[in-house]
Formats: sequence, structure tokens, C-alpha cells
Amino acid sequence: MSNFRKVDIFLSAVIGEAVAWLLFVMVRVNAPELPIPSGLAQSLSSLNTAFVMAVVFPILSVAVLFVVYLFSKKILLLYQATKFIQVGALNTFIDLGVLNLLILISGVAGGPLFSAFKGISFTVAVINSYFWNKHWIFKSKDISTGKEFSQFIFVSFVGFLINVGTASVMVNVIGPQGGMAPAVWANIGALAATFVSLGWNFIGYKFWVFK
Repeated sequence: MSNFRKVDIFLSAVIGEAVAWLLFVMVRVNAPELPIPSGLAQSLSSLNTAFVMAVVFPILSVAVLFVVYLFSKKILLLYQATKFIQVGALNTFIDLGVLNLLILISGVAGGPLFSAFKGISFTVAVINSYFWNKHWIFKSKDISTGKEFSQFIFVSFVGFLINVGTASVMVNVIGPQGGMAPAVWANIGALAATFVSLGWNFIGYKFWVFK
């Protein structure tokens, strides 16, 4: 069974902190378009809310990991899978953060350019993912870094096709539903794509790349 170490506490807290601020940036960018009362949108995008999240999210992240650690005595894979999900959450918000930044700069939230933006944001998230997966989740000691990284890129590339393909279908084929603004629907499409590709990535990383 994995040990609940100080480094796990620290890195889990770092993830919680990063997710809190990335989520705040996303809400602040999309607040005017969210299908919620304007007063609530302003409250969610205020600095006071950001500071509350910056305190609560790291504590919550560590607490969840500790509870899972206790249960992982019976289910060995559970602890590792939870760390993978936490890193996946960080990658998701990095992905969405970069995507929102590109949408904000260009003013484009659909069409072929959106697919290009999604590819860029996914690539940034994948690079971040490699280091977390190698050094924290799977603790790979493989010294053939080139081979390992090429395998990681292959699995991630398939995940990329699944991710971008799903997001593009959601945005360009299905299109915004219920009168949602294009930018909001773009984020929903990106989030749905993340869940679809998450399972593939975990299996590929664990049983092939970092076995």
C-alpha cells in the first residue's frame, strides 16, 4: 500500500491551490455569460471568493486524499487513482485556463480556430501531466527517459484525438444548448472531452508508460 507522506500532503495542497485560482480566473472571464443571476456571478468572481477558495480547496484536496488513503488498505489501486484524478483536475483547469485565455484574446469561441485553441491548451496540459505522473503518481524510475516520454506522447496523442474530437463535436456539431453563450458551451464541451479521455489516459500511463 502507498504511504501517506509529507510530500503527498504538500503536492495535494499545491494542486488544490492551483485549481482554486484557475477556477477563479475562468469564472471571472465567463461571469457575464453564465446562466445565473448577475449578483451571484459578481460574487463568484470577486477577490473575496477567490481568497476563500484559496484556503478551502487545498484543505479539501488533502482531506480527500487522506480519507482515500485510509480506504486504500483494502483497495490498493484507489490511492494512486485518486492522485491521478487530482492531477487530472489540475490538468483540466490548466487546459480550460489556456483555452479561455485564447478565447478572450481572439474573441473566437467556435469553428476551426476553436479546435486549434483546444489543441494548444491540451498540449500545455499534457506537458504538465507528464511530470506529475512520472514523479508523483507512478514514481517511475525508468532511466530511458526518451523511450518513456515517447510512449507517454503516444498515449497522450490518442487521448488528444479523443479529447479534441469530443470537444469539437460538442461545440461545432451539437452546438450551444438551451440558449447558452458560445463561450460557456465551449467550456462545457472541453470539460466533457476531459472526462471521456481520462479513463484512456490512466490505463495507458499505468500499464504501459510507467508500468
